[in-house]
Amino acid sequence: MKITFIGGGNMASALIGGLLQQGYSTAQLQVVEINSEAQQRIKSTFNIDASADLAAGVTGSDVIILAIKPQQFPEFVPQLIPLLKNQLVISIAAGICATDISRWLSGYKYIVRAMPNTPALVRAGITGLYALPAVAAPAKENAETILAAVGTVLWVEQEEMLHAVTAISGSGPAYIFYFIEAMQQAGVELGFKPEQARQLSLQTFQGAVKLAEQSSESVATLRNRVTSKGGTTEQAIQTMEKQDVKNSIIRAIHAASERSAELSDEFSKK
Repeated sequence: MKITFIGGGNMASALIGGLLQQGYSTAQLQVVEINSEAQQRIKSTFNIDASADLAAGVTGSDVIILAIKPQQFPEFVPQLIPLLKNQLVISIAAGICATDISRWLSGYKYIVRAMPNTPALVRAGITGLYALPAVAAPAKENAETILAAVGTVLWVEQEEMLHAVTAISGSGPAYIFYFIEAMQQAGVELGFKPEQARQLSLQTFQGAVKLAEQSSESVATLRNRVTSKGGTTEQAIQTMEKQDVKNSIIRAIHAASERSAELSDEFSKK
């Protein structure tokens, strides 16, 4: 399977690194990138071909991965029309619907839309995937294999569900970082040095996630086990409940999902 990345930014680089680590050869991967500095970075980092020649980059490829900015899609994507010969097209751009990509490609139907998140940069991401109905099972397997190189994958049956994926996992790392920020600030206020507060906060998150992954019990049960009656954890949880923290987080995720849908509508009108 030969894969061409159109765009050589951070997410493309993460996928390239993951695929090489999974055993793909440098001959199987190439990048179309108009920025000369980015071309040199890709060549020196991965030892794969990178050029601005779209036709040469796409010809002979089995999979084309659109890794350009969402704003570039309406103008750039139609350039692919004469170069498409049943290749699988995968888009990793946020907010761009597969149906709109199909429209810009004069009805081309072999399209998978992917919504990865930034932990993919350290191969610990999760990607939501949606395929147009014309995409056959083998092509879906190829898409899954590619995105699994940087983490786990989750298929959705309706493209609209990618708005929820965006709100939960796409934007989710920012919510976690926000909470860690608060824990670190509290640690400093309680007398720790910043690096100590960081160590305590990060390891607590990592340990809690690992425990949740390996336990057969719900996270609510795990939380209750830490929350002894009349203890310190109960005091903290009660304070959060009074401030309606849980419902605030839920409302925030709904707001992110709604904004994702709005952005998709805006791009659809272009």
